[in-house]
Amino acid sequence: MGPIPEVSGEASEPSTRSSARPAVPSALRAPLLTGAAVGAATLLLALRDPHVRGSYGFCPLLELTGLACPLCGGLRATHDLAHLDLAGAWSANALWTVTAPVVVVLWLMWLVSAARGRPVNGLSSTAGWVTLGVALTFFVARNLPGLQPYLTPWV
Repeated sequence: MGPIPEVSGEASEPSTRSSARPAVPSALRAPLLTGAAVGAATLLLALRDPHVRGSYGFCPLLELTGLACPLCGGLRATHDLAHLDLAGAWSANALWTVTAPVVVVLWLMWLVSAARGRPVNGLSSTAGWVTLGVALTFFVARNLPGLQPYLTPWV
């Protein structure tokens, strides 16, 4: 038989690790921090109305050229979505009104994937080009005289 280990007569100190809250797995940190930041920004937009001109600054492109970019009206649309005013959100930015729920679903998929320990595959270059194409098409469409009354958020 091998040597017998010594037994100390001293009581071992309780582990501080067991009484502390469990640490958040590192894979969950990014989706949780992203969700918290977006949630805080949405709460700010829900509480402070961006429909008041100049409350969040101004859009340089709109001020200099009179053209509404694909993001123009996004803050107002987010405020309206937070208040469940779909018609108001649509009139502020139709593209964002459709895109916001998709973004929430993608975030939930990222969170679940991270919780299960599965790697999250990055967006393909095709998705990036499609997103750019949709944004450019919306930019052109919302600045066409015939579509401006339906797609441009003039205050």
